[in-house]
Amino acid sequence: MELKRVVVTGLGAITPIGNNVPDFWENLVNGVSGAGPITHFDPTLFKTQFACEVKGFDVTKYLERKEARKMDLYTQYAVAVANEAVTDSGLDLENEDLNRIGVIFGAGIGGISTFEEEIAQYYTNKEKGPRFNPFFIPKMISDIAAGQISIMYGFHGPNYATCSACATSTNAIADAFNLIRLGKANVIVSGGAEAAITPGGVGGFNAMHALSTRNDDPQGASRPFSASRDGFVMGEGGGCLILEELEHAKARGAKIYAEVAGAGLSADAYHLTASHPDGLGAKLVMRNALEDAEMKPEDIDYINVHGTSTPVGDISEAKAIKEVFGEHAFKLNISSTKSMTGHLLGAAGAVESIASILAIKNGIVPPTINYTEGDNDENIDYNLNLTFNKAQKREVKAALSNTFGFGGHNACAIFKKYAE
Repeated sequence: MELKRVVVTGLGAITPIGNNVPDFWENLVNGVSGAGPITHFDPTLFKTQFACEVKGFDVTKYLERKEARKMDLYTQYAVAVANEAVTDSGLDLENEDLNRIGVIFGAGIGGISTFEEEIAQYYTNKEKGPRFNPFFIPKMISDIAAGQISIMYGFHGPNYATCSACATSTNAIADAFNLIRLGKANVIVSGGAEAAITPGGVGGFNAMHALSTRNDDPQGASRPFSASRDGFVMGEGGGCLILEELEHAKARGAKIYAEVAGAGLSADAYHLTASHPDGLGAKLVMRNALEDAEMKPEDIDYINVHGTSTPVGDISEAKAIKEVFGEHAFKLNISSTKSMTGHLLGAAGAVESIASILAIKNGIVPPTINYTEGDNDENIDYNLNLTFNKAQKREVKAALSNTFGFGGHNACAIFKKYAE
């Protein structure tokens, strides 16, 4: 069968550097860090006392307070970014077949704050018997954001959540892309949300030695590819893309940000939390995405890397890029926007896909901030254009976005400039 073409017609973002897409993009291009002292809880006794928190989020812009209380913060972020993306898409829902509009929206962790609060309440008052909020389970589970979005709009198409740690929302985009090009839906709301800046979230990642402990310099802590990097910075928020079948989009006169060219999936099959030192899974996922898109390495202009600012991960990804792209690797722009947003875990793929799409639309590559000094490891070749510290203007015809998750899950999406 002939596969249908898929385009992006709407975007929504809530991030530590902006609570909508225009603000997010402006701060991204200007190299603004979203890091600061943790305010969600008292972190005094924690090894890491800072994170990239969302600032000034007002859920009542999107939901009545009574409804919001039935949702964990991650679901509130999901509903908010879906609202922005659906509005941005210009879909006339009164004249759409809602059976042909789906939602694939994931979370790597889900309602961890709800879980912590309910369990703490139980153990504090257990002598009175078990007393749990009736919304405890639906607030906690990681599929509920997709359900809540479909309920909000009456979308009856394919509806489920992806969960693959930090690759979660790229998996959601890949699944949405595949279902639309197979003709299973006209439109799919895809993306991810996360709100794991909690005692359990920060404490758990601290116990694994995964987080930066640069408490004296939060804004400079996420420093991908710098020798002094010491772990990632936790972020939160959400990202949403409206994926749409091309002819459906054209028929309604939709604006088109970019075309989804292809997607790749792979597994490291190596370690619970560490990427393969030789980047085997990373190489495979990028090659799979290029093959799916029927593109050559030379067709890519920009790579938004996973680039978490961990000692091993940055090395293995840089090595994989050199091996996959060969000499063309030195003609690419490469950047890690996590240097500004922190690591949004299950929402990272959607937010970084938005950054990649806007790089195509605006002809600007956002920077990798906080670079100070090179690593002596030979696998990080500083002849690569890692877009250090300042955005660069260039025509971006195609961009590739990498996401790698604990468990060895790898997902990659390729977007390209739309042409008839």
